[in-house]
This record gives sequence, C-alpha cells and structure tokens, in this order.
Amino acid sequence: MNGKMKAVQITEPGKFQVASIDIPKPQHGEVLAEIKSVAICGSDPNILNGKVLKNGWPPYYPFVAGHEFAACVIELGEAVTTLKVGDRVAGEAHCGCGTCEMCMQGYYNLCLNYGNSTAGHHHYGHNTSGCYAQYQVYDQKALTLLPDNVSYDEGALVDTAGTAYNALKLTGVEPGGYTAVIGPGPMGLMSMALAKTMSSKTIVIGRRERLQVAKKLGADYIIDFEKVDDPVEEVRKLTDGLGAHQVIECAGNATAYFEAVQMTRKHGHVALISIPGGDGQEMALKSMIMNQITLHGVRANPNCSKSVLDLISQGGLDIKSLITHIYSIDKIHDAFDTFINRKDGAVKVIIHPND
Repeated sequence: MNGKMKAVQITEPGKFQVASIDIPKPQHGEVLAEIKSVAICGSDPNILNGKVLKNGWPPYYPFVAGHEFAACVIELGEAVTTLKVGDRVAGEAHCGCGTCEMCMQGYYNLCLNYGNSTAGHHHYGHNTSGCYAQYQVYDQKALTLLPDNVSYDEGALVDTAGTAYNALKLTGVEPGGYTAVIGPGPMGLMSMALAKTMSSKTIVIGRRERLQVAKKLGADYIIDFEKVDDPVEEVRKLTDGLGAHQVIECAGNATAYFEAVQMTRKHGHVALISIPGGDGQEMALKSMIMNQITLHGVRANPNCSKSVLDLISQGGLDIKSLITHIYSIDKIHDAFDTFINRKDGAVKVIIHPND
C-alpha cells in the first residue's frame, strides 16, 4: 500500500500536530495495520512534553507516539505466519527480540536487547513509531486476535487491562480476601474490576470524581483520602485490623508507595505499577522486611492480552464503562486537553484515526 496518511507528529517537546506522512511498508515478520482505535495512556502526555527523554522516549523528532490500540491487518510482510489480511487485532507496546534469555522465559517486557531494533526489539510509541496514525507497521508478535464480539474500542484498552492483570498475576489474588487499589485512574479501575472477577473484595483509595466511578463500577469500599485522617488505618478497619492481601499501587507518588506497604497484611503482596520519580522509601522498606511482604515491580503486560480478551469476550470484564470520550485524529489537541485536565469526568479517551 502506497500513499500518504495522517499522523500525530511530536515536532519538539510540548509541540505536536497532525501531519501528512508516508504510509510505512511492512518488513520481515511485520504487518501493516489500519489503526481503528487508540486509547490515550497516562504516559503519553509525558512523552509529548519531553518529560521522559532520559528514558529515550521519544528517541528523535519528529516522532509518532501512542501504544494502546486496536487495528485491522491490511498487508503482510515476508514470513508472517500468525496473521492474515482482514484479521482484527489488539496491540501491545512491548515487542522483544525473541531470542535473549528474558524473551525465551516469556518476559519479553524485560528484553535484554531493549532499544536494539536490529536485534528485533521494539517499544512501540516509545522508541519505535506508534499508533497515533491512520496506519502503522507492527511485528506479528505484538498483535493478538480480537474475538468477534469485542469491539475495536474495547481492544484499545487491552494494553491497560493487560498491565493490571500482570500485577494481579504477580501478587496472586486470595479468593474472598481483600485487594486494595491506590489511585482510581484507568489502571486502578481496571485492577479493581479484574480483582472482582477473581472473587476478591475490593477497596479503592482516591478522591473526587474518579473515586465515584470506582464505586459505580463495583468497588466494595471506597476511601476518600481527602476526607480521612489515615487511609492505612481505614483499610485496616475494613480488614479486621490485618490489612489487604494484595495492594495494587497506581498513583505514582511517594505517599502512595509508603502507604501501599503499610496497608498490606503480613505475608501479603504489593504491586507497584506506576514509575517512581523520587526517593524516601526507607520506612516502607523497613516495614517490608519486618512483615515479610513481597514487593512486585510491574512492567507492562507480557502474555496477558489473550486472557484479558477472553474475559471481555465472555462477559467477565466490562471495560466499555471506562470509555468516556471519543475524538477524531483531527481533534487530537482537544482529546489530550480532555484527558489531561479530566474534563467532563474523563477516564479513557479514544481516538479514531480513520473516521
């Protein structure tokens, strides 16, 4: 397929625009996909603003970001064996080389060839061009077939849901026990919903509109940290003084890291999904040691897409309720303004590049 396409290009930190660029060609093991739906991720504004340049995101300008998407395969490169033209797919950000020690163990999110595209590694929307475009090329390893009854918009949330699911796989879920979630953003809400499907009671700690969204989506208990003296004590009151079996941290600040450990029961588990930006966790580390708490760092969503898609398809996970706004690609600035400033109760904002 030849010609031009619309794509959102970051031209310099803080500046982005819809531009007309060449449609890329799929190479060995790649497919060309028509992007149907893109979900804005919480990391995208930082990539757009140049706040994560120290990570190499983006690696150059102009750059096309975006990594939460669903698409239709329209062209195959050489040696593509797992997909065919017309397949509906959901994508992942991480695509490992497939041959290093971590990839061979299934942890392609921890690929030892990170950043080496020659070796076959891609981190789409971060160090490899992403999905804020009408078309994009992807390695077949990064795509999972959508069940017939799962929409493209739902498919665009699989990356978020997969990361939440990865956290719960790492911590485990005690049926009938308690899962506490700090931060009711899209990731926290997804973690809560998944924990409920695994027969866990759920406690969500947050504030304002998104905390009420958590309640509407089925959280058993909500704690507004602006209205209580000590969220940790509130969690312990709800759990017979013992603390939660597993705590999923999705807030991304030092207070949340500290409180996540403090509200976990002895021999419990903590999963940190957000990326820390500061210091000062000495007290939390001491509590971890004294109470034999297992701490899990959570990076992306390896081998989770199929399970999440099956849950959605079978009715076990409702993610449609998280979609609050939909925009065309030409309204990308309005879309980011809505997402960043949480206008009109925004949770997940979807872009339709080909509308």
